[in-house]
Amino acid sequence: MIPTSTEDCGAAPPPAADPRRQAYIAAAQRLFFAHGYGATSMNAIAAAVGGSKTTLWSLFPSKLALFEAVVDMVVQQYGTALTVDLDSAPDIESALIRMGDAIMDTIMSDPITGIHRLVMGEAARVPELGRAMFERGPGPGMARFAAWLARQMAAGTLKQGDPTLAAQQFSGLCRAGVVDRHLMGMTSAGDKAEGRREVRAAAATFLAAWGLSR
Repeated sequence: MIPTSTEDCGAAPPPAADPRRQAYIAAAQRLFFAHGYGATSMNAIAAAVGGSKTTLWSLFPSKLALFEAVVDMVVQQYGTALTVDLDSAPDIESALIRMGDAIMDTIMSDPITGIHRLVMGEAARVPELGRAMFERGPGPGMARFAAWLARQMAAGTLKQGDPTLAAQQFSGLCRAGVVDRHLMGMTSAGDKAEGRREVRAAAATFLAAWGLSR
């Protein structure tokens, strides 16, 4: 069994919300994905729910705050890479495959895909969106994974090195094929199976660089 004590470094789930708040978040997600962040006004979101603009502004002091709530909701529901259990895996390779499969499932889910495409489309005009998304999803996820890798290095099951760099390298290996094509809209029926193959290849490549000689 690999060393345990995976720390939950993911973002804390948002506080319990009343139905009005949830309705505004759902409407914002739908309109942001359909029309973009810049082209969606707070007035349009209020109108889509049928509530008052005063109520909307009392719940969300800015459109950015509403976008952050959308990201929180999506990550809480679909961010499996933030919570995947690595500690119970029987060995390093199995744990890496679990992590890679979770990365693949997370990024290729429709809502997470929508967030990525929205942020990339608006990045030049509204860079705050990228920071908001990173702080709520990829950032905590990579920090949690890097902390796990650091424990493996300390235990002597991986080579010593920079665990943050190692986490970034493994994530990059997993994302280099199907994920990149998927985010650009180049999808096909065999993507899921191909993604699984790419994750296993990524784990083998990672261990060739970071694993201990047998």
